[in-house]
Amino acid sequence: MAEDTVPGNVPGRAPRTAAPAARPDYRIEDLAHASGTTVRTIRAYQDRGLLPKPERRGRANVYGAEHLARLRQIGELLERGYTLASIKELLEAWDAGTGLGGVLGLVSEVDRPWSDERPARIGRADLIARFGGVADDGAIAEAVELGVLEPVTEPGAEEGGAAADAAEFLVPSPLELAAAAELYAAGVPLSAISGHLRELRGQVEHIAERFLEFTTEHVFHRYLDHPPTEDEATEAAGLVRRLRPLAQQTMDAELARAMRTLATRMVQRHLGDLPLPAALAGPATVTGPATVAGPGARDAGPPWASGVPDTVPVALPAGTVRSVRALVGARNTAAFIAAAAEREVRARTMDDLAAAGRRPRPHHEDDEGARS
Repeated sequence: MAEDTVPGNVPGRAPRTAAPAARPDYRIEDLAHASGTTVRTIRAYQDRGLLPKPERRGRANVYGAEHLARLRQIGELLERGYTLASIKELLEAWDAGTGLGGVLGLVSEVDRPWSDERPARIGRADLIARFGGVADDGAIAEAVELGVLEPVTEPGAEEGGAAADAAEFLVPSPLELAAAAELYAAGVPLSAISGHLRELRGQVEHIAERFLEFTTEHVFHRYLDHPPTEDEATEAAGLVRRLRPLAQQTMDAELARAMRTLATRMVQRHLGDLPLPAALAGPATVTGPATVAGPGARDAGPPWASGVPDTVPVALPAGTVRSVRALVGARNTAAFIAAAAEREVRARTMDDLAAAGRRPRPHHEDDEGARS
């Protein structure tokens, strides 16, 4: 059989074999051009551990085909909506020999929004109008820092401008922005709203962390203590999909319970014995034996009554009720006010009788008295 030859073979001599294709080498500028990215981005990927280190040749760093392939993988995953943190996990699983299909499904299930709420956009003028019509660049900047607003950069616009100066903003949660607008309309300062959001976010993140620890301990630990197989990753993604609504449902139920309990308790504490709906505080007046007491004898019963035969709700200033409660205690507040009112009525009745006795009587009354 005739030998395969390559150009340059000489008859009668050992044939030359075809040289292997040369490995493509890239400087960082060439790699950026070939991958459609920038030198700065490549270096950022290296710092994050997304891209293998280049080969050092003398004073130059040399990149190869594997770097180009990795950059293209990263670009495709970014287009699908993955974050760089998620991409790093995926690539590590890929490097460990795990198929990306199931892992991609798992990461996608975890990484997608955990709410059905759709983001919206709002123009700067509309935003200012919703919050009193006066521009507050500091408040806008703080909202951007908190992620309540995200500046929309128009194509061709210069980077580096102040976030508060953007002409349009993305609103990840329109409901959250609407809540802030309602609070502001009710008189809450913007600084107090943002401060409360920071506090609330820290507490909610703690609750979310506890949810994750709980489900990891009882459900997901068998998938996370080793690189999952394709089937395991797919099964875990299905569990995430099933359990996802439970966190929101539990939070809704517990928040509703806590708000009702604590709000009722607060109303009772601040309004005390003022007339309230029966569901909140019951009768606003004393229906059992009344007590009248002063400092040092708060539990003593009154010498003049064993109870109140009839009761009528009466609205009193909250400050008055608080003062009386501080003096005699909540238990004796109603009885003290009733006793004070009775004393005032009796005093005025006695004054009226005394005044009537001092008035000059008509002569015919004197004559009648003499005849009698």
